[in-house]
Amino acid sequence: MAISRDDVMKALTGVMVDAAGTTLTGSGRLSQVVVDPNNRVMFSILIEPSEAERFEPVRRAAEGRVLAIPGVSGVFASLTSERGPGHQPQGGAPRPAAPQPPRPGAPPSPGPQLPGVRHIVAVASGKGGVGKSTTACNLALALKAQGLKVGLLDADIYGPSVPKLFGLSGKPNVVDNRSMEPMEGYGLKVMSIGFLIEPETAMIWRGPMVQSAITQMLRDVLWGELDVLLVDMPPGTGDAQLTMAQATPLSGAVIVSTPQDLALIDARRGVTMFKKVAVPILGVVENMATFVCPNCGHASHIFGHGGARQEAERLGVPFLGEVPLNMTIRETSDSGRPVVATDPDGPQARVYREIAAKLWANLSGAAPGRAAPKIVIE
Repeated sequence: MAISRDDVMKALTGVMVDAAGTTLTGSGRLSQVVVDPNNRVMFSILIEPSEAERFEPVRRAAEGRVLAIPGVSGVFASLTSERGPGHQPQGGAPRPAAPQPPRPGAPPSPGPQLPGVRHIVAVASGKGGVGKSTTACNLALALKAQGLKVGLLDADIYGPSVPKLFGLSGKPNVVDNRSMEPMEGYGLKVMSIGFLIEPETAMIWRGPMVQSAITQMLRDVLWGELDVLLVDMPPGTGDAQLTMAQATPLSGAVIVSTPQDLALIDARRGVTMFKKVAVPILGVVENMATFVCPNCGHASHIFGHGGARQEAERLGVPFLGEVPLNMTIRETSDSGRPVVATDPDGPQARVYREIAAKLWANLSGAAPGRAAPKIVIE
């Protein structure tokens, strides 16, 4: 049975947003409603940051109404305060004013916590193709090898890689029609949008839907007790990064880059973006640093060497280490058998373990559960 947008809108007319009886559909706060081919429904409710607590019951009521529609297989419903320039919500309501910069010295605005999760760390890059997902996957496994409880969230909505890296497939279990149980790979708790869509599905979503999906994968997944939740971010400095910084108490970010100047230009932008939203940089990783010929042993710097280290020193942020350009890492990643899990005593796994040890040392000095800052759009 196909679900239409009209079915969803009809259900949402029964959701009230205030004591005066204003409906959600008539309030001007409802974002575009999307129904995917698998009858999953996605929408956001536009609010000001100060309204989050008041509108959480409205969000849950809206979610429940849509879940009650026969044939609906899931709901992505979130509160969001992100608005693009000139955005006009459905219903023609006036657009609320953009968030203002906090006063100098003012404390950051409170953000929602993830119960049981001690640290949330974004693994990011300024551009694609630098091996960020492979790095995030093996870093998560290396942290687990230290005896830590670790989870990995694949927040790359447009290009999820984590299911392939862990060799995982299938759908996560849903508890009480609301919360999802993460999948498990090599002892890690893992969640990805890739588990919720067909492998070749193109995610043609605008910013609010990306924000909604990321928020729900954070909030409505039963992560349990974790020392670290690594978040594999999409490349760039757009909606996903802003959502993470605004809606999540990040303990810090790790920037992954290859050594050449072209990649470092974008890595700088990533560092700058996280600094602007008051997220600490826990370190920079230089990936694909050196290629050693397996036949003759000659070392070649195909993408250069040392660029990320020099950039970290210039920007005054920690340098975590170098990962070589190595066929074993590529082959194990492609086969869904991460090198840290399948060859934990090998030279490649040792590199990731050393980086993870430095990351944990830097992270241990960070305040867990840091409140999320307001986003300032310049």
